[in-house]
Amino acid sequence: MQAIVYHDNKDLRLEDIPEPVAGPDEVKLRITGTSICATDIEEWQYGPLWVQHGTPNAMTGKQTPLVLGHETAGTVYELGEGVDNVAVGDRVAINTVLTCGTCFWCMRGQQAVCPNMAVAGFMADGGLAEFMVWPAEKLVPMPDSISDSEGPLLEPATVAVHGVRRSGVRPGDNVAIVGCGTVGLLTVQAFKAAGARVIALDVREQSLTLAKELGADEVVSSRDEDDAGAKLLELTGGIGPDIVVETAGAKETPRMAMEWTRRGGTTLLLGIYSTTPEINFNNVVGPELTVIGSVATSPGDLEAAVELVGSGKINVKPLISEVVPLSRAMEDGFERMLDPNKDIYRIVIKPGS
Repeated sequence: MQAIVYHDNKDLRLEDIPEPVAGPDEVKLRITGTSICATDIEEWQYGPLWVQHGTPNAMTGKQTPLVLGHETAGTVYELGEGVDNVAVGDRVAINTVLTCGTCFWCMRGQQAVCPNMAVAGFMADGGLAEFMVWPAEKLVPMPDSISDSEGPLLEPATVAVHGVRRSGVRPGDNVAIVGCGTVGLLTVQAFKAAGARVIALDVREQSLTLAKELGADEVVSSRDEDDAGAKLLELTGGIGPDIVVETAGAKETPRMAMEWTRRGGTTLLLGIYSTTPEINFNNVVGPELTVIGSVATSPGDLEAAVELVGSGKINVKPLISEVVPLSRAMEDGFERMLDPNKDIYRIVIKPGS
């Protein structure tokens, strides 16, 4: 089968590799779509950062070379021994995070920080391939209201849902989202679904326009930091947002998010950082901010994302910039995502299209 295989820094190849075989309690999936994430691009250009390299992963036994792709969905193709929760032909969302279930953190319901975690596309073969094998218990049925092309975006929607749950938001809270890329725009919608008043910030007019279309109550250009901060105060009665969410992953945006959070408020960090931000922690201590990191997913987050997308409360369609075949994934997918001036959100890779 064809697959996009990560070998090392700047060494990503379209290759023919053997089809995987489902073991006990596993399912062989025919992949119907996988979207390219900015993290995939960072691994390709600057990694291996998250990709298992040098020693095999303790849970999966995998290391490079391995198949990329963690935003993925598929159709059940074959059942391994003992599988009875899905049937051949079922369309499923894939929880791509494996946790041990026995460590200190898993036993306390903090699976997202399990030190033994393995993620498809980073510590196990992922979905940028024709087929993938994954534990059956990690599959969630996908309703007909979610198309094959939309299915991969359930994973970043799950990141947004997890962040909302971590934030402790209450109906009526003022929430500012800093960065309106794919995760930011999904986070806008997830906070709206939770009853918040949402203000979206970005330097790009295109993204602000889309944020407004997807439900943001207000949009603010962050091109001028001082102007943006003043506008946030104006929109919140001189107090500032109760919660500021950083999704951009840029060097300066975590600092900006903390400085814009109201006294006694919460800053939620959803971005993944390829550079090291500089923070004056007096700006955390003095106003008694709560700063929360959020990554991956916990049990129930994917199910909630499927319900929100399936019911139309989160709309992922405008975030699919293009669907391209696996055979053109490098030229029409990864190479295009490298362009710093790109006007795309997610490119979905579809085997056989």
